[in-house]
Amino acid sequence: MIFEKIDRIRDFVREKKGQGKTVGFVPTMGYLHRGHAALAERARRECGTVVASIFVNPLQFGPREDYAEYPRDFDRDCRMLEECRVDALFHPPVEEMYPGGFCTHVEVEGLTGCLCGKSRPGHFRGVATVVTKLFNIVQPDRAYFGQKDAQQALVIKRMVEDLNMPVEIVTVPTVREEDGLAMSSRNVYLTPEQRAEAPVLYESLKEAARAVSGGERDARTLAGMVRERLSGLKGAGIDYVEIRSLPDLKEVERLDSPALLALAVRFGKTRLIDNIVLEV
Repeated sequence: MIFEKIDRIRDFVREKKGQGKTVGFVPTMGYLHRGHAALAERARRECGTVVASIFVNPLQFGPREDYAEYPRDFDRDCRMLEECRVDALFHPPVEEMYPGGFCTHVEVEGLTGCLCGKSRPGHFRGVATVVTKLFNIVQPDRAYFGQKDAQQALVIKRMVEDLNMPVEIVTVPTVREEDGLAMSSRNVYLTPEQRAEAPVLYESLKEAARAVSGGERDARTLAGMVRERLSGLKGAGIDYVEIRSLPDLKEVERLDSPALLALAVRFGKTRLIDNIVLEV
């Protein structure tokens, strides 16, 4: 079932909850891949009713980013969600989510000033705002996010805790191509040459993880290893390579507890991110 209006999806969820069913929610921007399917499948296993959303959120795109060009294939997305046995899809137009005069935003401080937040000012304000609205509309018991967007998941968890939202945030492991590249809707932008080089992102992360297993604890050394490996990429630019504490994303000098090693690399206009948790 596909709903475009807020009151209609609310009625659907209210009916299911009245039947005693838990509601799992998978918010997406569409152009779905196996990573999104993993979120929906996890929700299907854990919840009585599964709702997904497809909404390309203009608030989280910067003025020079790819909102207009962001890939879209609604019919294919619907087929994938049907295969995952999603019960309902919320697919609102922009004017339904942001009617004329809209002027309220949600901002999570602290966690959003580093990593992607530093590179994309205002991005996480847009994410927090739309997710707050979606949670208010759908009223899920659980919501599912991918580990590939680790900072986003941490921001949402902090927001939910701070604002006392009655929803459990479930983080699902990153789904990867056979060669290790993290699945992303933006992978379609890569040229064949860029696609051939892109698996180095995950290889560099694994190399750092092996160094930690071997006893290395200096964060600067570990990040330097990743940067050195990435510097060999042709036509690619490093946005950031950083190690941050979990879950507060503070700077780390020396590892004494699990930490997030995250990176962002631009292949031409295509910006890819990936991360790994360094266990100590």
